[in-house]
Amino acid sequence: MPLKYLLGFDIGSSSVKAALIDAVSGKLAAAAFSPSSEMEILSVKPGFAEQDPEKWWEELINAVNKLRQQVSYQPDEIIAIGISYQMHGLVCVDKNLQPLRPSIIWCDSRAVEIGDKAFKELGEEFCLKYFLNSPGNFTASKLKWVKENEPQVYQKIYKVMLPGDYIALKLTGDAATTISGLSEGILWDYQDNAVAKKLLDYYAIDENILSPIVPTFGDQGRLNKQSAAILGASAGVPVTYRAGDQPNNAFSLNVLQPGEIAATAGTSGVVYGVTDKTNYDPLSRVNPFVHVNNMDKDKRYGILLCVNGTGILNSWLRKNFFSDLSYQQMNDEAAKISVGSEGLKFFPFGNGAERILSNKNITANLKGLQFNTHHRGHIARAAQEGIVFALNYGMEIMQQMGMELKTIRAGHTNMFLSEVFATTFSNVSDCVIELYNTDGAAGAARAAGYGAGFYKSFAECFKGMEVIRKIEPEKESVQQTADAYQNWKQELSSLIK
Repeated sequence: MPLKYLLGFDIGSSSVKAALIDAVSGKLAAAAFSPSSEMEILSVKPGFAEQDPEKWWEELINAVNKLRQQVSYQPDEIIAIGISYQMHGLVCVDKNLQPLRPSIIWCDSRAVEIGDKAFKELGEEFCLKYFLNSPGNFTASKLKWVKENEPQVYQKIYKVMLPGDYIALKLTGDAATTISGLSEGILWDYQDNAVAKKLLDYYAIDENILSPIVPTFGDQGRLNKQSAAILGASAGVPVTYRAGDQPNNAFSLNVLQPGEIAATAGTSGVVYGVTDKTNYDPLSRVNPFVHVNNMDKDKRYGILLCVNGTGILNSWLRKNFFSDLSYQQMNDEAAKISVGSEGLKFFPFGNGAERILSNKNITANLKGLQFNTHHRGHIARAAQEGIVFALNYGMEIMQQMGMELKTIRAGHTNMFLSEVFATTFSNVSDCVIELYNTDGAAGAARAAGYGAGFYKSFAECFKGMEVIRKIEPEKESVQQTADAYQNWKQELSSLIK
């Protein structure tokens, strides 16, 4: 049988990942990422976070070149392309489809006050009924910020899009988005099953600057000649899938049905649970979006909790305190310290406003430091425990919404490679953690296979995917972890008053 490959991209804020899946066997044929060090996030003012969309494209090309060094595929062997991308970003392009300004990305906090004002003036009950969320610091509010603060840019906007939409634009020349993507920007009306015109009217934003809607799975555009040459594929290959990184992470882990839970711990940390109910948190601390497999007759929504300061805290520690060690050696240092870090508590909220804290930006805090007791190993463990505790704080909100937590699936990557992190997560949540040999780029490639019709069911997409490891709560340390969490939570209460 001729070789057939599925190509997937994951456009992150740290790097761009690419994956090549053998469509027949479902096995990973090659994987690469670029750059080797983390991409720069521009912050011209406190709370601002921007990236140049052209940098994503540049690193995508670099990642593809690395793939082609591993597998010398022929142009006609690539049959479909899928895209995963960092959520909640804003890309503005002009009539020539060129970016008008850097992208305002997910961890940017500048639009918090705009979203909060909309939540109050439109009415909290109104927003939760129609959008299931506060407008908050999401894409729609970021666009309103541009309108208010950069009117000369706003006047030139032809289309606005999410980061993955921009990459698809570069591949195909077509500006488009999805319902799932609109929902993550608070640009979807769940009652009217249409674009959120009520919010756009309030913000005085012309809905015509939104990109046309294409299905999450299906023909979203065809590879143009220029991009085909760059990718080493044939012109006309379809882009057949795109989704935000967290819905895509859930898909990558076969999290598609109510009650199933996916987690990730990259730059940010996320727990994402699937439900068939249009439910919401009254304080909008966790956020419902349209899941990738949502259908008119079979509703699927994803409840997302996000902690901005996750892997970015770990990388900050390594740069500033552990530059002589690898991440694995950092993990080894943390593992030498007992549960609770001998009273040292880390609060990982140093990467912008946190939704689980009602969009407060309390900054990162290290509490209980004793010069005669603690050393950098304690800091490494306290940081990992603090990240897990912050995620568990959000999971308690999800449970208050009626979501049941039993088994959590994650990729065998990033912070889940740490024994301390994985065990603490299992202990404090009282859940089994299943770690799989997959990531966002591989998941996007598999999804592209379904979108292209090569796979006839979602089940077929997951051939070749395996559980690498299971972590169950450790009886001897569950209570210690629970006690450490309660102490951490009590201290957090004093920080957010």
